[in-house]
Amino acid sequence: MNDVLKEIYNFLPCPTPEQWIENALVNQDLLLIDHAHCEKKAASTALSLMYRYVDNTELLNKMSRLAREELRHFEQVLAIMTKRGVAYTHLTPARYAAGMRKPVRKDDPGRLVDVLIVGAIIEARSCERFAALAPYLDENLAEFYNGLLKSEARHYQDYLRLAEQANGGSADERVAEFLAIEQKLIEEPDTEFRFHSGPVSQAVTW
Repeated sequence: MNDVLKEIYNFLPCPTPEQWIENALVNQDLLLIDHAHCEKKAASTALSLMYRYVDNTELLNKMSRLAREELRHFEQVLAIMTKRGVAYTHLTPARYAAGMRKPVRKDDPGRLVDVLIVGAIIEARSCERFAALAPYLDENLAEFYNGLLKSEARHYQDYLRLAEQANGGSADERVAEFLAIEQKLIEEPDTEFRFHSGPVSQAVTW
C-alpha cells in the first residue's frame, strides 16, 4: 500500500492543506454525508460511461466493476451514518467537480479522454484524503477509510489507463492541464466544506 500511496502522491500536484483536515475533523457528520454523495456520483459517472461508449469492451468491464464497488461503498457509508445517528440529506454541489469538468471538451474522442482524466484525478484525490484523515479519526472510521485506499487507487489507475487508450497514447499534456486546475481548487479558500473542497477559514460545525 505504501507503493500505491507513493504513486498517488507523485501524481497529484499538491497535498491536502492542513486547514482542510482541521475543517473535516470538526465537521465529521457533514464529511460522511458528502462522502456518501461522492460514492453515489462516482457510480453514476461509471454507469453513464457504460451507456455512452457501448463499443469499448475494456471500458465497459472496468466501469461495471467500479460502479459496483462505488455503490457498495455508498451502502457502507450509509451504514456508518445510521449507527452514528447522521441523516443522509441533500447538499449543494461542491465547486470542485464543476471546476474540474468545466474544461472538458464537447466532442469525442476528446470528451472521453477528458472525462477519464477527471475521473482519475478525483479518485486519486479521494485516496489521498482518506490517507490524510485516517490518523486523526476514531478507530472504526479510520479502519473504514484505510480499507478504501486500495480500491480508490485502483480506480485512479483504471481511469488513467483508459484515458491513454482513448487518446491513442500518452495523455500527459492534457493530464497536466487538469492537474493545474485541481491544484487551485484544492489550495484556494472555499466557502463551504465538502469532501473535495478547498480549505474553509471559518468552518461551521454541524
